[in-house]
This record gives sequence, C-alpha cells and structure tokens, in this order.
Amino acid sequence: MRIAALLLVCCAAASAHVISMSTGWATIYGNRVDYILRMPAYELPPGKDPTGPLFSHIRFSSGFETGRLTGSECHDDPATVTYVCGASYQFTNPVERLSVDCSFYEITVPNHIHMLHADRNGKTDQAILDSTFSTATLAFRPPTDAELIAQQSGAGAFRVWTSWALLLLLLAIALAARSTGELLMLAAAFSSGLWAGTAALLQTMWQPSPRFTEAAIALALAYLALEILAFPASRGRWMLALVFGAFAGMYFAKFVADSGYRFGYVLSGATVAALLTLGAAGLAGWIVSRNGFRNVLSKIVASGLLLTGSVWFIVRLRG
Repeated sequence: MRIAALLLVCCAAASAHVISMSTGWATIYGNRVDYILRMPAYELPPGKDPTGPLFSHIRFSSGFETGRLTGSECHDDPATVTYVCGASYQFTNPVERLSVDCSFYEITVPNHIHMLHADRNGKTDQAILDSTFSTATLAFRPPTDAELIAQQSGAGAFRVWTSWALLLLLLAIALAARSTGELLMLAAAFSSGLWAGTAALLQTMWQPSPRFTEAAIALALAYLALEILAFPASRGRWMLALVFGAFAGMYFAKFVADSGYRFGYVLSGATVAALLTLGAAGLAGWIVSRNGFRNVLSKIVASGLLLTGSVWFIVRLRG
C-alpha cells in the first residue's frame, strides 16, 4: 500500500506543471473595461471550447456592481502556442477602483498564476491571482516603498513555498548534505545559482519553454537522488546545488518578466524562503539522525525522489 501511494504521489507530481502562468490586460475607459487574456494552450482541456469556462472563472466589479460581459472572442495563436481572448465589460458608473475575482486554477492546474495588468487614464496597477489569493482590488495609486518591498519579496517567497517542484529540489539538497557545514555550502551554491541564472536569462531575454525547464529540473533531481544512493561519499554535490539554483532561475526569470516586479526584491524573498526551507529540512534530518534512522530514511526518501524525477522526466519528454 505504501509503494502504491508513493507511485500515485509521483505520478500526480509529474502531471502538474511547474510553470503555469497566464497574463491579462484590463484597460478602463470610463464605465467600460476591455480585457485581453493570453493563456498557454497546454493549460486548456483538449477537445473543448474553453471560451465559456474561461470567462466564467474571472469576474470584474466596481463598488457593489459586477461588470456585465457585453462581448467576447477567442482564438488560437500558433506562433506563441497561446490562446488569446478579448472581452468587454460594462458598468453603470465610471470605474475608479477595479476589483477582480479569478479562479483559473480550477480549470487549469492548482498552481496556476494569473498576472493581471490594468490601466486607467495612464495610471497602472497590477495583481497576481492564484488559488491562495484569488481576489484583488486595483486602486491605481503608486505603492509606498514599504508596500513595494513587502509585496514583491513576499511574492518571491510565496512562489517558493507553493511550488512542489522547488520544494522537491530543496528537499533533495538538504538530503544530500552530510553535515551542517556541507548544508551551508549547498545552500550558498543554490542561492548563487538562483541569482546568476535569473539574471542571465533576464539579460539574454531568452525564455525557455516550460517543457524544457521541467525536463531539466526532473533530470537533475533524478541524478542527485541516484548519486545519494550510489555514491554516498561524493564530494561534488555543491556543483549540483549550483545547477539546481540555475534551473530555479528559469522559473523566476519568467515570473519577473511577466509580473514586471523588481528582480532584487523578488529574488531576496525567494532566497530567504529557500534558506528557511533548507534550514527546516536540515533540522529535521538532524533530529532523525539522533535516533539512528538517518541512513535508512535517506535511502527511502532518495528512492522516492529518484522515482519522481524519472517519471516526471519521461512525462515531460513525451510532451
């Protein structure tokens, strides 16, 4: 039963997407809101017209009034492998503050993120909507420095703690550390790779496809798990942690580019979250090692990570 449960968990993890984002633009013209949505085609259920479900999972309101959908249209964009939609919403009075309720995660994947950008008379605002924060109100005023830091660094931290793939990478790194000193070295290598990878991608403007990113992360995860099992005395694990950080940078480069958030703020929050996660995992490992179960547990967890990484890699390789 335990093996079957492990297989189910691994297959469920492999079927989800690490990078699941859509982008929307809302432009306010008095009492009308024009909305454009770009959704990755691979997120939509095959064989169905997604127009109706998409617009039933996003709602705009102003004051106590919900915007009335007056028209909508969708079409495929093969060049970018996206589904593009446009819609108009009508209100009785001019829109001063725009509220949005978005539940795209219910018809795509649970970790889906919708980046909403809005404009009203030249004033801009934006919101990040997902399963945890599905509603937001756009006030079209510039945030204070404190609000900016809290919002953007918090978004970076939240992306770490809500991404099962990043958590698996961090768990593998903590598992690979055989001492406190090595854990600190691996944590430093991962953080360096994260910053360098994100910065390099943002500079080159190259955006790897989600399929490529996930296949690379899956292969690296499987390799590190195999090394833990087959080469317990290996001394080059810090290089793998550096590579893991660079792979995580692929995800954050896309997030920063799509959100328009500041690179330093987002990465600071993500780094703190990653270090806290590694610290918690390392503490748990130290507690287990005191009871003499570390070697057995390490092999069990590494075997699970190897299975997860292998299944995940095969699934993504086959598209």
